[in-house]
Amino acid sequence: MNQKIFYSLMIVGGCLSLLWSPKGYTAEQTVVQKGEYIFRATGGCGCHTDYKNKGEFLAGGRAIRTPFGIFYGTNITPDAKTGIGGWSDDDFIQAMTKGISPQGQHYAPVFPYTSFTKMTKEDLLHLKAYLFSLPPVEKPNKPHDLIVPFGQQIGFMLWKKLHFQETKFQPDPEKSAEWNRGAYLSEALAHCGECHTPRDWQGVLKEKMRYAGSKDGPEGELAPNITPDGETGIGDWGTADLIEFLKTGTKPNYDDSQGLMMEIIEHGYSHLKKEDLAAISLYLRSLPPVHNPEASTKSSDEDDEY
Repeated sequence: MNQKIFYSLMIVGGCLSLLWSPKGYTAEQTVVQKGEYIFRATGGCGCHTDYKNKGEFLAGGRAIRTPFGIFYGTNITPDAKTGIGGWSDDDFIQAMTKGISPQGQHYAPVFPYTSFTKMTKEDLLHLKAYLFSLPPVEKPNKPHDLIVPFGQQIGFMLWKKLHFQETKFQPDPEKSAEWNRGAYLSEALAHCGECHTPRDWQGVLKEKMRYAGSKDGPEGELAPNITPDGETGIGDWGTADLIEFLKTGTKPNYDDSQGLMMEIIEHGYSHLKKEDLAAISLYLRSLPPVHNPEASTKSSDEDDEY
């Protein structure tokens, strides 16, 4: 390689590293503390705790209703027999980024490995360290109750072949460090698009409607439009409004969030630093506005669980 080109690439790489850093923690924190912050940024992994039936923390069993049947959250405590206590670092990374278990089984895309694949290896290992610091709970996983052929391994393999590509988050050098931080948090960790984007009959996200909401959200709840559309989205929400919502669940009209979103806020986003919430707000408000009356943020309180 030409020496001049080599040094030019070094300079560009250095500038990009100054532009964006995927960390929300400090060097002084322990690995477990860093992992807990990552855990909170994912929304607290609420699908793995059966809060409704007072299930033990992250021990699985939560019913997640979808158009394809009922999925049950798995045990992700460090129990060696029924949880993930026997997983190596490579096992954990493979599951999170490729959707493959240590035994070679393919996970259904209801587990958002399609977003977690964008996480950095450092964040993944910190998250694993936090999960392994928690009390183990011996609780066998409950089999999913799915419509054939959606519950078959061959179906998951075919779906991944057609619709999944392992990738890593790439910062946009034309955007600010804050914007890139917000993009990483929203796309990789918080996986906002997984719930707030409608899916087709194959369970594939409709890219043209990304973040525009879904009337068939997780557990049958409405996941509203969070693009900056003025009529059906959050176009009239300011940065302070979004920060307040992600911190407390309180909307600009002083209504409170309910359902799954409130759990995510309580156990997840409310623990994030204000600057990270501001970064998420900046990113969401930069998205192309999409008009979607079916998932309007102006929906009635009876329909809007968010």
